[in-house]
Amino acid sequence: MIDGSPDPDASDRDEAIREWLNEVEGPSHRTSPASSDASFRRYLRVTTKNQSLILMDAPPEHEDCRPFLHVQSLLQNAGVNVPAVVHADVERGLLLLTDFGSRSYLHVLNDHNCDALYADALETLLRMQTGVPAGAVDNFDRQKLSAELRLFPDWFLKQHLGLQIDDAFRRCMQDCFDLLIECCLEQPQVFVHRDYHSRNLMQVRERNPGVLDFQDAVTGPVTYDLVSLLRDVYIEWPREKLEAWLSDYFARARRAQDALAPVELNTFQRWFDLTGVQRHIKVAGIFCRLWHRDGKPGYLKDVPLTLRYLMTVGARYAETAGFVDALDALELQKRFAAVEGRV
Repeated sequence: MIDGSPDPDASDRDEAIREWLNEVEGPSHRTSPASSDASFRRYLRVTTKNQSLILMDAPPEHEDCRPFLHVQSLLQNAGVNVPAVVHADVERGLLLLTDFGSRSYLHVLNDHNCDALYADALETLLRMQTGVPAGAVDNFDRQKLSAELRLFPDWFLKQHLGLQIDDAFRRCMQDCFDLLIECCLEQPQVFVHRDYHSRNLMQVRERNPGVLDFQDAVTGPVTYDLVSLLRDVYIEWPREKLEAWLSDYFARARRAQDALAPVELNTFQRWFDLTGVQRHIKVAGIFCRLWHRDGKPGYLKDVPLTLRYLMTVGARYAETAGFVDALDALELQKRFAAVEGRV
């Protein structure tokens, strides 16, 4: 932490931040932690006499600020409410941004406000999908999709649960992975935020929501951000609500641009569900990697909901039911609970 951190490894970085803030904002400022992150980035709230700002600290040896600045510009030009860049020093990995406050969707959502808040989020999603030019960010291609799926056997099954999978399971898994990749590639390809969920949407008074953490954006399947939002691994909603929001998006998409929803609703629902299976396989792997590789255990508590989505939705489709059966035979939830008790 900037203010009096006892960590000697962080002292040089903290001093560099102090010097930079003195240069761009003057010495009359205070800093405090703003939020945690699943990467090497950290965020500090910088309070001056006149305003509150957010400092993104992205150490250049680990992070690159340029993708953030590129996507921020694309989204801002599309009319999406993203933080404005007040000051930037790319070489030092320091950005000073406008502050959306601390009211994330995750912390404010309830049964009374969820319909209005999700309506705002769906409208912003469409603004991203229709307002950012095609190809403005890298493609979410077969190689990237496959690399995401491999996180599951490598980090969840092997590293976290200590399982050794046999050839029959591996073939079943690969058949499922191939199907999921094809499903993602056959959909209309649009701007994809990639983490469009309740932790990265902020409730703000004007142009709700404020959108954060978009630097990993890609061009990918039209349902990817929708499933990130509606089958959020940090908050669960009843199936009837989720299906109502899905239908709402589908109707909005049809009105906004025919190319976003060129199929009937049942086919769109299939795209949505199978893209969700792909995402939740990936997320289970990432959450375990964050613990074993990066020493961040906080995401493990969200693995059970992630697995429940994977197993419940995957069982509905013949193409993925075989893999779900194979996972069920491994007693994943029971094994995970046993391991979690030792973390």
